[in-house]
Amino acid sequence: MADIKRPNALTATDAHNGSIMSSCLVEIDDSTAVVRLTGVLDATAAESVRGALLARLCDRPGPVVADVTGLRVAGSAGRDVFAEVRREVADWPAADLLLCDPTVDGPAHPNAAFAGVPAWPTLDGALAAVAAAPLAAVLTVELAPAVGAARQARELVTTGCERWGMATLADPACIAVTEMVNNVVAHARTPMTVRLAPQENTLHLSVRDHSPRQPTFAGISPPTQAGGRGLLLIDTVTRRWGSSAVPDGKVVWCVLHPDDEAA
Repeated sequence: MADIKRPNALTATDAHNGSIMSSCLVEIDDSTAVVRLTGVLDATAAESVRGALLARLCDRPGPVVADVTGLRVAGSAGRDVFAEVRREVADWPAADLLLCDPTVDGPAHPNAAFAGVPAWPTLDGALAAVAAAPLAAVLTVELAPAVGAARQARELVTTGCERWGMATLADPACIAVTEMVNNVVAHARTPMTVRLAPQENTLHLSVRDHSPRQPTFAGISPPTQAGGRGLLLIDTVTRRWGSSAVPDGKVVWCVLHPDDEAA
């Protein structure tokens, strides 16, 4: 497994003999976009590293830079973890994973060792790429699982659609976010983070909660069944949607496209 460390935090150790439990150390600096990995990334550590990167991407809008300068990768599981995380967050609002790897030839070079994840040879170059991302075009609100949460989420969506010239997406996005938030209020019953961002001409929405319970979509409910249509509504008004498991909960996300509304 991997140890996850924040500045001034203690590294996890084996309680019996005081030795380091894992071969890979993950250091997170809350003030920057950098996650630094050192040691050996093998199959044992891969899942913990994946979880740490997803958790950081939940907490911070915008791309995250994984600095692998001090990392040695052992086996395919270690090589694949960065590409897997990047695919997982591809439809999250304003989320991406970049690498700082001094072995690549130049900026934004697809790193063959890590399944084509964009990499920069220096940390300054990678952070410059992060700074160029349109973080101003991201809206986030923290909500309690209470009556009125869906209304606040709709207000955020309406504001974003007006600001970004996506008026045709406001109504379907409000339908989707209402169902996503109401699912948290009714089932997860935890605080939640609602986030939205434009990406070219599409709108990306997500609701992150702290329950491991995944949404289950079983298609159209029979007319005699009460409820159970929230996920059907999301499926109807969005181009695609899904749910990503993260270390202490999940992220339910969706993507809306103006061509779908015109049709």
